[in-house]
Amino acid sequence: MRYKTFQNAGAEVSALAVGTWSIGGDNYGQVDRDEAIAAIRAMIEHGVNLVDTAPVYGNGASEKIVGEALGAFPRDKVLISTKVGLVTDIYTKGAVRDASYKNIMREIESSLKNLRTDYIDFYYIHWPDLHTPLSETMAALNYLRDQKIIRYVGVSNFSREQIEEAERYGRIDVQQPPFSMVNQDFIDLMRWGHQKGIDAMTYGSMGAGILSGAIREIPDFAPNDIRMTFYDYYKEPKFSKIMTLLQTMDRVAAAHQVPVSQVAINWSTQKDFVGTALVGVLKVREAVENCAAFDWSLTREEMELLDAELDRLHINQP
Repeated sequence: MRYKTFQNAGAEVSALAVGTWSIGGDNYGQVDRDEAIAAIRAMIEHGVNLVDTAPVYGNGASEKIVGEALGAFPRDKVLISTKVGLVTDIYTKGAVRDASYKNIMREIESSLKNLRTDYIDFYYIHWPDLHTPLSETMAALNYLRDQKIIRYVGVSNFSREQIEEAERYGRIDVQQPPFSMVNQDFIDLMRWGHQKGIDAMTYGSMGAGILSGAIREIPDFAPNDIRMTFYDYYKEPKFSKIMTLLQTMDRVAAAHQVPVSQVAINWSTQKDFVGTALVGVLKVREAVENCAAFDWSLTREEMELLDAELDRLHINQP
């Protein structure tokens, strides 16, 4: 495993981290709870030291699974990352943004209970709440940090302007934007943040599974599956472009005698502006395979080849 130092946080974080959106089991296919717990533990046993979750993932289910999985390790062995401000509406079942002081205090209590811990390492505002002043939100997070209930304050899905406004009221330690070979919409934001010490925990690192190379035909996902509603990788014309990209990734993978997924992991984590890349795991085999990506590295020529193919295919352009 490789590790990087998060500048503002001053924390040593593994270059790969566990993402647990899919483990919540909410519109993300079938999840075997015991196998998911074993997969999380396998990632940690292979050097990963950060697990990211959120209360809205399965309405608490993901946090509870993470809490059970991490119970097998000393608390100081694993960094816990969770979020606040995205609440499941009990009537519509949709997500409502609420980063008010009152809701943050309610959610932190619930998250601590779910995760079976008395403090959170990285605590993120999940999405900007345009109806609550950032001064109010940051006041709550500053209080929790002062009380050592949380260690580091993060923002997820924030623009540069929103981060700069938040910084008027307190230090922002980390950010969490989407980033992968097939989604580079926020690359300028990540580079800017890296220069300021606000390192990135990137989500969607495997393109909702499409960069694993395991899916070569448009899948028959349920209409409400997040991989179809939140992402556009499984829709034309992007799907066909990604299939062409996979042919180049296949050649690189074959040269190293590794799975295609490891090419995607190295492509992301070898970028200096990527602090750590979140990847979802549901099986122990996936965990072991992901961590083995750090047994080797892409050469400069291979990185240039992949970048040139991405430019040629215009995957990251509308």
